[in-house]
Amino acid sequence: MTLLERWDAQQAAYIAQREQRFDVIVELVRRVAGPAPRVLDLACGPGSLSARILDALPQARVVGVDLDPALLRIARRELAPRGERLALVDADLAGDAWIDAVRQAAATASAGDDGPARFDAAVSTTALHWLAPHQLVRLYGQVAGLLAPGGILANGDHFRFDAAEHPTLARVAAEHDRATQEAAFAAGAPTWDAWWDEVREEPGGAALLAERDRRFAGRDAPPPTTIGFHVAALRQAGFAEVAPAWQLLDDYVVVGRTAGGRP
Repeated sequence: MTLLERWDAQQAAYIAQREQRFDVIVELVRRVAGPAPRVLDLACGPGSLSARILDALPQARVVGVDLDPALLRIARRELAPRGERLALVDADLAGDAWIDAVRQAAATASAGDDGPARFDAAVSTTALHWLAPHQLVRLYGQVAGLLAPGGILANGDHFRFDAAEHPTLARVAAEHDRATQEAAFAAGAPTWDAWWDEVREEPGGAALLAERDRRFAGRDAPPPTTIGFHVAALRQAGFAEVAPAWQLLDDYVVVGRTAGGRP
């Protein structure tokens, strides 16, 4: 198995029905943005979601952005057969420089097209929870500015139940997560730590992980956020239509759509 395949197996241990979540995001992009969308993959990691979009929509073009040098190297290597339909950008979503970088990548990919280089869809999966709440609100606003009229943002992630408000659901979701992990690990899926050990053993892997540690130093994961927070944040960012589109306990795909375009 390739490292990307091992990544998928490892992630599926932590995310029940991960492929169904992917299918929902891809279908949203297809139905809202059409058969040839320009897609921005936020915190794309090693390219799992980008690959599924490119394979499901042969006319799609994707710009993936991430700050993790080790994951970006895997994406460049494993997704190389998709050719020029994929551009990868090394940039930090917590800042501002990423916006110009992805605009430039989109403009290059759209050379010869009419009109400005804007995205029809933005997607993310199991990644944006690393941003602090105020950073996430800001990011949603930045993404809204990059989308064409009627563009869609679809973010799949765990949005935890508030244990004080929903103690039973919080308990059930946590128990479901543990059961999913136990079954996957028993079947041979690598753990998070074991997968990163495999990356370290690759040629140049240790140096990439040292750079990764440097970039993410001091960035501990913030407290988990709820679906209500994300819905409110998307509305605050200016999205005209906002709603959860899929749910499995506390695992969601939340969607925002900019004004304009056909219904």
